[in-house]
Amino acid sequence: MTTPDRGYRPGMPLTRPLDDAAVVITGASSGIGAATAYALARHGAGVVLAARTAEALHRVAARCRELGGRALVVPTDVTDPEAVRALAAAAVAEFGRIDAWINNAAVGTVGLFDEIPVEEFRRVVAVNLLGTVYGTKAALPWLDAAGGGVLVNNASVLAEVAMPYQSAYNATKHGIRGLADTVRQELRVTGRGHISVCTVLPATIDTPFFRHAANHSGHQLTPPPPVYPPELVADTIVRLLRRPRREAYAGGAARLLGLQWRLAPALAERVLGWYTARTQFGPGPAPDDAGALFRPAAEADRLGGWHGRRRQLVRLTAAFGLAAAGTAVGTVAAMSRRTRADRP
Repeated sequence: MTTPDRGYRPGMPLTRPLDDAAVVITGASSGIGAATAYALARHGAGVVLAARTAEALHRVAARCRELGGRALVVPTDVTDPEAVRALAAAAVAEFGRIDAWINNAAVGTVGLFDEIPVEEFRRVVAVNLLGTVYGTKAALPWLDAAGGGVLVNNASVLAEVAMPYQSAYNATKHGIRGLADTVRQELRVTGRGHISVCTVLPATIDTPFFRHAANHSGHQLTPPPPVYPPELVADTIVRLLRRPRREAYAGGAARLLGLQWRLAPALAERVLGWYTARTQFGPGPAPDDAGALFRPAAEADRLGGWHGRRRQLVRLTAAFGLAAAGTAVGTVAAMSRRTRADRP
């Protein structure tokens, strides 16, 4: 589910149809990355699949070819800028150009800020934020050389809002959003408006992320509902390639949270903190674990096995939504009353 941008005119789309396009996807070995590769393959696109786990990438590539797409596997650690430049070079050597680049690779560590090891915080920054920096640096010259293209950063709704126990992830996603805004400005003022920079803000998505995240909370990890399928984000990304926008939400909950955060940030911070602190942990204990931060663990799974969370806690989710909507309406009404009171 996308939403129109706030005061932004859509940028240039791909300069050629999807069935003739070459698209690089990082974090392509599972979750949203794999789902996006499949969505593009159904349109006949050529996809360049990058992640740490070669075996999983080859399974994703095989499925892409079954769906009618072309696929190149380039095992890549996005924390290594030389490896990311080599990824871009391999894509051009295979397909002759790069038409779109999707920065999607991400990891997380969950726990109180003062209990997360510094080396894990640094690793999340290296993968999520610096990986996006390196991907963007590698992509821009080739997108320019192709006569235009689209850069998509998968930033999460946590680039706009925040939730407790996710300090490293929140910080990196906010950084990705700010980076995209700045690069977009620079492209425009330097005459490179034929390159579009888009940011995707998904809600909670059913991927292996919570299984692979480092955990220092003492509890089992579960994604806060409502949980959406990864195909929702994949379809949003495909639409952005065809009709770029500055930002696009994926999932109605993300749009609602963004609206709430803008209209009543202090209250939204309290409500979302209360809600996620009670819904992102399971009933059982869990030992401290670094998860897949430092070792690849992808198995070409699109889903994380959380589809049941779409139906759980329905009343709580509905209550949160009603409270958020009510607060938004109340805030708008208060602003309207204040405006009228200020009139001469």
